[in-house]
Amino acid sequence: MIHTRDTLKINHAGHLEIGGADCVDLAQQFGTPLYVLDEEYIRRMMRVYRDTIAEEYDGNGLVLYASKAFSCKAIYAIAGQENIGVDVVSGGELYTALQAGFPAKKMTLHGNNKLPHEICGALDCGVGMIVIDAHSEADLIEREAASRGIVQDVLIRINPGVEAHTHAYVQTATPDSKFGFSVANGAAEEMTAYVLSKPHLHLKGYHCHIGSQIFEKRSFVLAVEKNLAFMAQMKAKLGFEAEALNMGGGFGIWYAEGDAMIGTDGYAAYLRALLNTVKEGCEKLGLRRPYVYLEPGRSIVGEAGITLYTVGAIKEIPGIRKYIAVDGGMFDNPRYALYQSKYTAVLANRATEAPEELVAIAGKCCESGDLIGLDFELPKARSGDILAVLSTGAYNYSMASNYNRNLIPPVVLVKGGKAEYIVRPQSYEDIVRNDVIPERLRS
Repeated sequence: MIHTRDTLKINHAGHLEIGGADCVDLAQQFGTPLYVLDEEYIRRMMRVYRDTIAEEYDGNGLVLYASKAFSCKAIYAIAGQENIGVDVVSGGELYTALQAGFPAKKMTLHGNNKLPHEICGALDCGVGMIVIDAHSEADLIEREAASRGIVQDVLIRINPGVEAHTHAYVQTATPDSKFGFSVANGAAEEMTAYVLSKPHLHLKGYHCHIGSQIFEKRSFVLAVEKNLAFMAQMKAKLGFEAEALNMGGGFGIWYAEGDAMIGTDGYAAYLRALLNTVKEGCEKLGLRRPYVYLEPGRSIVGEAGITLYTVGAIKEIPGIRKYIAVDGGMFDNPRYALYQSKYTAVLANRATEAPEELVAIAGKCCESGDLIGLDFELPKARSGDILAVLSTGAYNYSMASNYNRNLIPPVVLVKGGKAEYIVRPQSYEDIVRNDVIPERLRS
């Protein structure tokens, strides 16, 4: 079933249309596989979070687009125009944002094992905030900040022990996690005292991210309550009152039947619940209201994206399964292989036709696990059909690889029927660009 909206629908020709552009035309113009992003939807989602903070929290907060969902120069240009910040989790993301002209002061650097050159790069460009996730990291930032004669604003990533109902691999605040300092075992308190002892670190407060693809409001509310309780303890025990609280992201999106269709009003309601819990909790605990950061990524770009493929080989194993092979696969979408993620697919050139059969969509890689997924209901597919997989804007391009030396697909941005590259196509020359044959191997 296709959930349509004003910028994703079936047009008069019976073709899937995104951002006013016919997907069949896009496939003909740019080729396949092709990532397509809907600019209007991306901007709409950025505004939902930005405006809800302005309306419900007197603007005392900042939306930070989570770069790991999808990173390229154009997305940072859009974020800058929409007056939000970004979070980056690597030197590469930081460099890309800077190359796009994004202001460093509106960036936050994350990561559980930031490399020395990444920390130095962040300090040199004047990054707004660094989230600390290790003692050694605090030591390194302190040393490098001292050598530069600066005081760096930091947060400590804490683990409040909230289990969100999502895939185990994307839960990040459970007791057994590589992220954060546990509140329950005293590590978060000990780390607070440790960072406060560093003269070149200015501890602004705490960061918490409980996981991804979460649909339960209660999970976010509980995480806020646990964070505020810990902040009250630190005020009482250490005399430290946090001035900032970063609640991360994790809002779920629609991928397939069974997922909630939240919509812009729904995401605003999630954020209102979170902010109201902050306001009520601070009043109850005698805390000043912290500056709130939020890090949505998937919910901004996920449903904004689709991937277009061309159907190739079709193979039916009688009594077992029918495979529809496409010209992409796990090299452009590894999420089924990693998480058994579910998607919705549609024949973009025959979008009005009723489903006739249940099929698996296979990729072209030499791996038995190279699947977009199992059990898709589709009309009887033919070689040459254009297949669209929906909700691929997050964690597809960003996790893509050149496995089997396949080319990572390009990305186009569509708005008002106009499509433009924001990531150009790779070539085979790009694939071999860094290959070197040592002299001893030359005959």
